[in-house]
Amino acid sequence: MYIVHVFVHVKEGREEAFKAATIENARNSVQEPGVARFDVAQQLDDPARFVLVEAYRTEADAGRHKETAHYKVWRDTVADMMAEARSSVKYDNVFPDAEGWG
Repeated sequence: MYIVHVFVHVKEGREEAFKAATIENARNSVQEPGVARFDVAQQLDDPARFVLVEAYRTEADAGRHKETAHYKVWRDTVADMMAEARSSVKYDNVFPDAEGWG
């Protein structure tokens, strides 16, 4: 499993628009065969900060995700909502192993 945490800080007042666009992207993303999980989390004490937790079956699946139409629409839609450039950290899962994921 190839897991990516994407950290996003949106401009104040853009939180709801960002959530709507990101939820639409997530709904489409979970339909991709290489996506095991796609979570969208909003920070409780700073609602302008989000974490996207993306679990792919392989690293190549993460690359294929960025080629989808829904990802490109999301990327372009939220670009002007960013208070700063988004960042990401990549992980390899330890538990559960690949057979324990959906």
